[in-house]
Amino acid sequence: MTEFTLHDETTAPDASKPLLAKSKAAFGRVPGLHAVMAEAPGLLEGYQKLHELFVNSSFDKDEMTVVWQAINVENECHYCVPGHTAIANMMGVDAEITEALRNETPLPNARLEALRDFTLALVRERGFLDDATVQTFLDAGFTKQQVLEVILGYSQKIMSNYTNHLAKTPVDKVNEKYNWQKAG
Repeated sequence: MTEFTLHDETTAPDASKPLLAKSKAAFGRVPGLHAVMAEAPGLLEGYQKLHELFVNSSFDKDEMTVVWQAINVENECHYCVPGHTAIANMMGVDAEITEALRNETPLPNARLEALRDFTLALVRERGFLDDATVQTFLDAGFTKQQVLEVILGYSQKIMSNYTNHLAKTPVDKVNEKYNWQKAG
C-alpha cells in the first residue's frame, strides 16, 4: 500500500509552506486533505484557487452545498462528505438539505433537486449531456453560466475526492461526528 505523508508547515516542500499557512489561517488548522496535497504544491495551490473561484460563483450557499455534496456522495468520498457537512453547518445551510444530500433522499424543493440531478448527470455522463438535460436545468431557473460553474465545482471535487481515495486521508478529528458511509 502506498502511504502519503500528512505534511505540516515544517515537513512540506518549500512551495507548499505558504499554502499551508493560508489553510491554517482560513480553518484554524491544516485540514488533512491540504496536508496530503502539500506533497504536490501545484495541486494544493490549484485546489485552493478553484475553491475560491467556486465560492465566488453565482451559486448561493445551498446551491454550492448541493453541487459539492452530490459529487462527494456520488464519488463515495469518506473525507469530503463529513468535511462538507461541517462546512454546510458553518455556512448556515438547513440541516434538511445536508441530510438529504448525505442520504440521497429528496431535497426540500424542486430547484435544488434539479441542481443535484444536473450535477449527477454531468458526473455520470462525463460531460456528454443531451440538450434535454441541459434544457431541464435551464427551465428550473438556472443559467448557462451556472451550467459551466457546475463544471468548476466538479473540477475542485475531482482534486479532493481522488486525492482522498488514493491517500485514504483520515477524517479530521473535528469532523468525525459527521462520519459517513454510502447507503446500501
